[in-house]
Amino acid sequence: MPTPTPTLTRIHRPLLLAPAGNWECAKAAIENGADAIYFGLERFNARMRAENFTEGDLPELMAWLHQRGVKGYVTMNTLVFPQELPAAEQYLRSIILAGVDAAIVQDVGLCKLIRHLSPDFPIHASTQMTVTSAAGAEFAHELGCNLVVLARECSLKEIDKIQAQLSDREISIPLEVFVHGALCVAYSGQCLTSESLGGRSANRGECAQACRMPYDLIVDGEYYHLGDKKYLLSPQDLAGLNVLPEIIKSGVSCLKIEGRLKTPEYVASVTKVYRSALDRIVADLGISAEPDRDLYNLEMAFSRGLYTGWFEGINNQALVHARFGKKRGVYLGEVTRVYPDREAIAIDPIAPIKAGDGIVFDCGHPEDREEGGRVYEVFKNERQSEVMLSFGRGAVNFRQVYIGDKVWKTSDPELDKQVRQTYAGDVPKFQRSIDLEIHGEINQPLIAIARDEVGYVVQVESEILLVAAQNQPLTTDKLSSQLGRLGNTPFRLGSLTNHLVDDLMLPVSALNQIRRELVTKLTEARSQPKSWQLSPTNKLTDLLPEVDRAVLNPPQLIILVRKLDQIPAAIESGIATIYCELEDPRKYHEAVQLVRAAKSKSNPPQIFVAPPRITKPGENWILEQVRSSDADGYLIRNYDHLEFFKTDRCIGDFALNVANPLTADYFYQNYTFDRLTASYDLNIDQLTALIRSCPRDWFEVTIHQHMPMFHMEHCVFCTFLSEGTDYTNCGRPCDEHQVKLRDRVGTEHILQADAGCRNTVFNGVAQTGAEYIHRLVELGVYNFRLEFVNESPQTVSETIGYYQQLLGGQISGTELWKSLQLSSQLGVTRGSLGV
Repeated sequence: MPTPTPTLTRIHRPLLLAPAGNWECAKAAIENGADAIYFGLERFNARMRAENFTEGDLPELMAWLHQRGVKGYVTMNTLVFPQELPAAEQYLRSIILAGVDAAIVQDVGLCKLIRHLSPDFPIHASTQMTVTSAAGAEFAHELGCNLVVLARECSLKEIDKIQAQLSDREISIPLEVFVHGALCVAYSGQCLTSESLGGRSANRGECAQACRMPYDLIVDGEYYHLGDKKYLLSPQDLAGLNVLPEIIKSGVSCLKIEGRLKTPEYVASVTKVYRSALDRIVADLGISAEPDRDLYNLEMAFSRGLYTGWFEGINNQALVHARFGKKRGVYLGEVTRVYPDREAIAIDPIAPIKAGDGIVFDCGHPEDREEGGRVYEVFKNERQSEVMLSFGRGAVNFRQVYIGDKVWKTSDPELDKQVRQTYAGDVPKFQRSIDLEIHGEINQPLIAIARDEVGYVVQVESEILLVAAQNQPLTTDKLSSQLGRLGNTPFRLGSLTNHLVDDLMLPVSALNQIRRELVTKLTEARSQPKSWQLSPTNKLTDLLPEVDRAVLNPPQLIILVRKLDQIPAAIESGIATIYCELEDPRKYHEAVQLVRAAKSKSNPPQIFVAPPRITKPGENWILEQVRSSDADGYLIRNYDHLEFFKTDRCIGDFALNVANPLTADYFYQNYTFDRLTASYDLNIDQLTALIRSCPRDWFEVTIHQHMPMFHMEHCVFCTFLSEGTDYTNCGRPCDEHQVKLRDRVGTEHILQADAGCRNTVFNGVAQTGAEYIHRLVELGVYNFRLEFVNESPQTVSETIGYYQQLLGGQISGTELWKSLQLSSQLGVTRGSLGV
């Protein structure tokens, strides 16, 4: 007989993980059913704008969380720069000693440091590590991670494939997914937009949210009219509620809610909805008893529109509606009539509205000041379905409100009050189950054993001996009634198993004393910090690589091209190493042949080609196409590349986020690289510190480029130049049109697609670090990269010529920058290397 399909009740119940930007948010999460919370400290966390906690808060916070049966994870999910490693080590020691349940980490070197300090402290690989495949999960596992937070772009089908492939590899590592909250349009850990535009790196917790800004679409040099669609890079918010059963069936171990910058009311509302839905699904009762109410609560908590994200696959039309990039709330309908003299409007509402609610009028220009205010009165109009909304005197400028304007409810004070009541006061409101076992026989004490969901076990014996019952013996019901009176405690009675021998009796006062002692003992047991191992002798300095000051080599330029016609320009300029990144990997064969045709030269160049930055399950055919080019080597950008090209010559690209010597050393010790590209997040002082802390020949530095800002699953070509949903039905407008995104200051950023139909937005203004190049040469750097996107062959030749003059001492860095300024229509900035 075939093995029956397991029911949901047999599937492991995933933890529900809620965000906490401060104490009140932590309380809101706990009282609404979170199994764990994640929070940041003052440094090294990807939400530096949150209130956050301090090192000094940790002992009290962790004791409180554990008393309530809740885990606490610290986010150390940023890149760590060389000068910061000693401080990071101290942070880690404090975190481990405080009994924190895990650290959520992005930086490879930081993972290495944690495992050196403690063999058993849990490490969770952050979504900032951009894990999209089984190879990525295996990389994290080998690094010492105990759990992997998958990239939000993974669909349910892809999660199933990753689980199956991990099983085939005999690797057991739990997976975590985001289930609700804001979606970054770019892959987390791969967004350089804030760094490029303002020196505020998303990899350092300082994202400026440029994805939420309006952009104009420029197609083939002309403005492309999209009506009221301007927010071309702003996804709707993720809501996995409707696919929660499928998420649970995928076997993920944890469901994560986004929102460390959100309010306590948001944390409470969203946690409560998912707690209820999760419990009902596991009990096989369906998603929700009140789906409309749950949706209303989620939208009022925070919503730019709610959508299942990438869980159900790619649907570019649904992911980004492009009409606004900020919170809206619940959609009420459109304005049907305006009554300026009565300071009122009429609508046909599709959602409830009442006096006191706050609304905003949406005329299609969210970048401008919008009219809105609190509703003073709601009353029926003469039309059957219409209602009139009146406002306080002067609250709304009705000359700026028009028939057809969309109306959104942005505030519901009554709901806010109800939500705040869920976590107000000091008495626990959310209680976690404990199971009791009762043992005893005549003339012996009653023994009560309590077990909680976390695994703690305590035992209490009565001071009074059990006697034979003349009447009203201690039945299971009576024991449950008396011992289950756990109000005002963090506990509720789950099951009670009665092992009493014969009919026995004990006074009620004794039972009450047993109950109080059980609560006290269990609370004390749970309050003890986790005893992770922490080596007193292992130190950061043990891991630092030896610095070998070898003989200096003469500096050389490496050219990265993205168009075939740029290759001859690089060859004619005498460049010894060329990198090539093309949308279609089938064209790499032609690129290689172009370079090989130059072999007759006295110093023939070598060519490395670049696979796409992201690899999903089932996409190894792309890597096969890349390898079939028979290039001299390959640019390594993700964990699948590390695995697939492990026997080839490799250059570690910037996407590996090498920002400190521990990360660099890990890659050199475990993989074969000719060299690594330093992270684009480093300014000149941080880059200098990195170079000084490692052998001088480990790195190449990108000194001229159009910064790759957004790298995203969202396809702008498909969304706005077709009616298709993905590559299967979009008609491939990326093959026919040149597209740019014009920002608010008029810069036109270059858009390109890759073989996986993922888009990269390149900064329209090139950046140069020319003024620092001699300083870097003195440090021993001799590999300098120039990157091109859509420049003409002539521009490529001229730019290479300027840098050759710079390296030859014929011009200074400042002179080069000024020359490039004059020769470039878009301009050249000094870039993000500046301090």
